[in-house]
Amino acid sequence: MQQTFDERNRDIVVNVGGRLSHRDEARVSPFDSAVQGGDAVWEGLRLYEGRIFKLTDHLKRLRRSAHALAFAQIPSDDEITTEIRRTLDANGMRDGVHIRLTLTRGVKVTSGMDPRVNQSGPTLIVLAEHKSPVYDPSGITLITSSLRRAAADSMDPKIHHNNMITSILAKVEANVAGADDALLLDPFGFVAETNATNVFLVDDGVVLTPTTRACPEGITRATVIELCPQNGLAVREGDWSLTNVYNADEMFVTGTMGGLTPVISVDGRQIGSGKPGPLTETLSSAYGELTARSGTPV
Repeated sequence: MQQTFDERNRDIVVNVGGRLSHRDEARVSPFDSAVQGGDAVWEGLRLYEGRIFKLTDHLKRLRRSAHALAFAQIPSDDEITTEIRRTLDANGMRDGVHIRLTLTRGVKVTSGMDPRVNQSGPTLIVLAEHKSPVYDPSGITLITSSLRRAAADSMDPKIHHNNMITSILAKVEANVAGADDALLLDPFGFVAETNATNVFLVDDGVVLTPTTRACPEGITRATVIELCPQNGLAVREGDWSLTNVYNADEMFVTGTMGGLTPVISVDGRQIGSGKPGPLTETLSSAYGELTARSGTPV
C-alpha cells in the first residue's frame, strides 16, 4: 500500500494564513512554530457530497489540543469553517476530498523553542486534496513496531499534535518489512494503535478496542463504538496483548483517511479467515451509510 499522486491535485489551491495560493507557490515561514519544533495541532477531515463528516467533533478536538499546548490565540469554529469553505470553493471541490487542517502556534521573531518569541499567530493551514480512502478494502498487513507509544506524562495522546516522528519511524519499519502499516504497543506492552489508525479486534462476536491511554481519541473510532450497539454488537474497551491480536476472529483499523479497513495478517500470523470478516463488513457498511447522510454542509 502506497499513496499515489492524483492528477486532479496538480493545480490545487492551498490556504496558508488566509492566503490562497497555487500549491507550488504556497509558503510557510521558516520561523513558523510548525517548522521550528512541530509545535502545531492538526485534524484530518473528509468531505462527502458537500458535507464534512463530524466537523464539530474535529474542531472541538483541535481546540482542546491547542488549549492544552497553551496557544495564546485559537480561531473560532466559524473562522476556521469560513477558511475551509474558501479553500473548497477555490478548488471547486464537493466529494471524495480529504482535508488536512493544521493550526500552528504562529511565527517567531527568532528561531527557538520558547513560545515567548512567538509574536504573531496562530497560522491556520487548509490543505484539501482529491483523495479516495487510501487502504486496500480487501485487507492490509501489519507488523509490530519496535517503538512504543509514549505514556501520557511524556506526550499525552489526547493532544493531537504534529510531533509524529514515532509514527514515521514505525512506518519506515513497516516499509522495510514489506507490510502496509505498523502496530505500536503502549509502555506496558498492550496494543495502542498503528502508526496512522485506531485498532479494533473481534473475538467471539464481541468488538474489542484498546483504551485511549496511549492512543488518540479517534473520531472514526468513537463513531464505530457508537455504531456497535446500533447494529446489535457488544463493544469493550480494554488492554489487549499481541496474543489477543494473533487469535482474533477479525481485525480492522479506523481513521478519517481510510474509514474502516480489514487487517488480514499481523507479524506473519493470519487473522481469522485471512479475509474481511462479517462483523467488519457490517460496521463498514453502517459507517458508509452514516457518512452518506450526515455531516456539516460547507
